[in-house]
Formats: sequence, structure tokens, C-alpha cells
Amino acid sequence: MVFPLYDDNSDRRTLPVVNWAFIAINILVFVFLQGMGGNDRFTYAFSTVPQEITTGRDVVTPDRTVVDPGSGQSYLQPGLQVTPIPVFLTLLTAIFMHGGFMHLAGNMLYLFIFGDNIEDRLGHFRYAIFYLLTGLIASLSHVFTNLGSEIPSLGASGAISGVLGGYLLLFPKRRVTVFLFRMLTEVPAYVALGLWIAMQIGQSYLSGGRDGVAYAAHIGGFIAGLALVKVFAIGRNPPPVDYDSRFGSSGGYGQQ
Repeated sequence: MVFPLYDDNSDRRTLPVVNWAFIAINILVFVFLQGMGGNDRFTYAFSTVPQEITTGRDVVTPDRTVVDPGSGQSYLQPGLQVTPIPVFLTLLTAIFMHGGFMHLAGNMLYLFIFGDNIEDRLGHFRYAIFYLLTGLIASLSHVFTNLGSEIPSLGASGAISGVLGGYLLLFPKRRVTVFLFRMLTEVPAYVALGLWIAMQIGQSYLSGGRDGVAYAAHIGGFIAGLALVKVFAIGRNPPPVDYDSRFGSSGGYGQQ
């Protein structure tokens, strides 16, 4: 298990205002529109439902009573709600919503650590488009591997996976401080992110899609980030001192 804590930002030239804005939007949506995860009716209206995307029609299902197998208590689970926007737009709205506090916190940590470097290299506007486009591709990856499903999906992890793919390609030797097998250590980005994507692929295979995690979105977003980041970086110069070439072999770096 690899858990990143921070990376080096000593060569960052700009404030990552777009990255901060994305983090703020995710938090505000979760707190005020999703009611800290308690407003299921909003969540079930704006999440991505594969069947809606493949048919182009809004799917509305009745509420149902669910029994918790652990406690034996029953509770009312809302069905899919009326989507007040074209259903295809949920491919984007879903990437700003989360299923719970830990889901939000984990995603925002990854975005905070890795997104600022990509924004600095691409520029603010290009980074915004890159993030949304890889998020869209990630959402479609989930849809195309779950055709006909009425189970809604949500979360920023697909778009963030695109950021991780872009980071791996642009900053492969950047030192990242991580918890790795319960130890605090420093590893190159290609190790930290290589282990991360390997875990997504492995867990996708082992779980068979039964654990409720949209691994196809993670993998699709990551591949999209790898494929697109160099295109978005055309004409954008790296910092005057290229961190990766200067410190790639020596391992020296400055902490943020």
C-alpha cells in the first residue's frame, strides 16, 4: 500500500489557482449540495448512471426499503431521481461529487499533491481543460464497462487519475514522500504512481467489480492523462532549472 504525503514544489512558478478552485468546488458541493453525504436525492439526480448515458434517457426508480445485514435495521434508500439537466452532463457533474468524507478527503489529498505541478507546466486554462477532459474520458470508461447498469457512479478520482498519468509522464523522477508498507520514505514518482496504477489494475481483476469501486474510471483516466498531457504541454516550457534532470540520479530535493 502506497500513500503519498507531499512532493517537491521548489520549481513551481505559479500559484495553482485552478487546482485550488477544483478542490474548493468539490468540498462545497459535498458540504452544501450533498449535505455532507446525507442528501441522497441530489446525489442520485446528478451522478452518472451508465444506462442513462447509453440510452440518452433519464432513468427514475422508486425508493426501496433496505435491511442492513449487520444490525438488522431497515432504512429507506432513495431510487434514481429526476435529472434536471441533459443526462450526458452527468458525466461531468459526477466528478465533483463524493460518496462520503473519506472518499472526498483521499481524492483531494491526491489532487492537492499532484495537480499543482501539472497546472504549473500546462498553464491555468490548459490545466482546467485537461482535468475536465480526462475526467470525462474516465466517466465514459466506466460507462462502457457497465453497459445497462442502473448503479450510479460519482467521484473525482477519474479526473485525478488523469492528473496522475500526466504527472508520471512529465515528472517521472520527482521525489515523493510516501507511506510505503507502513514506513515513511521517499521514492521517485514512477515508483509511487507505478504502484498506484498497478494496484488499480490488480484490484479490478481480483474484485471483478463487486467492491463498488469504479476501477475502469481510474484506469481510463490514467491512460487518458498519459496520452494527452504532452499534447497539452506543446509550447509550454519547463522551469529554467529542470528538477528531474538535475536531481534524478542524486535524489536531492527541497521539501515544500
